[in-house]
Amino acid sequence: MDHFVWSADPIALSFGSVHVFWYGILFATAILSGLEFMKWVYRQEKRDVESLDTLFVYIVIGIVVGARLGHCFFYEPDFYMAHPMKIFAVWEGGLASHGGGLGVILALYLYCKKYKLDYLWLLDRVAIPTALFGFFVRMGNFMNSEIIGNPTDSIFGIIFTRVDMLPRHPTQLYEAFSYLAIFLFLTYVYKMKAKKLKNGFLFGLFLLLIFSARFMIEFVKTKQADYTLGIGLSTGQLLSIPFLILGVYLIVQAMRKRA
Repeated sequence: MDHFVWSADPIALSFGSVHVFWYGILFATAILSGLEFMKWVYRQEKRDVESLDTLFVYIVIGIVVGARLGHCFFYEPDFYMAHPMKIFAVWEGGLASHGGGLGVILALYLYCKKYKLDYLWLLDRVAIPTALFGFFVRMGNFMNSEIIGNPTDSIFGIIFTRVDMLPRHPTQLYEAFSYLAIFLFLTYVYKMKAKKLKNGFLFGLFLLLIFSARFMIEFVKTKQADYTLGIGLSTGQLLSIPFLILGVYLIVQAMRKRA
């Protein structure tokens, strides 16, 4: 069986010794797309759009700091405990989506506390473009030929020549298009039902859908952590479970309030 061969250069543009990476372009696109979506939400709900500038700063810091620390301590704790200064070497790569999620949740809590906003209301709205953010980031991983899947003989297998010559599950694409579908679905629910939904429902639905997809895709993804758990589940799956539980809890609580 012939498989699609992927050998893209991670560098999009070069200006002498300065390189612009596809991952960076897609990461920036993810952030800016999320900002534009939130501007649309604020206009829909007659909120102050200019206040999003400050919110934007909180979210970016939460994503970057949370994702970096998440990678360091969830996936390579031994290395970073031995080389703590390497934690700051973000340019060398290493961001974890679970850590980024925790970082944003904490950043939004601090923002809401300072500016006296309803925490669950804001989480419901920010959750929607966060799914779109996940799509762009995973496409960036695809351009880097990273976060790949296990070898496979299925028709979906892709040969990542920067890694080896084995056809593998393109788990970056599995996740990317799952997240894009979730973004479209959440947007639809928001447009059709926003006025009827209790605070916390959309965020709970986001957590349930995103981390269900992540949990299932982990079964065909190569091991990312530098240690073995020995329990049949990956680190990514274990980290997804608390988010899944929280998602179900928020949905149930929102439905009880509605009743």
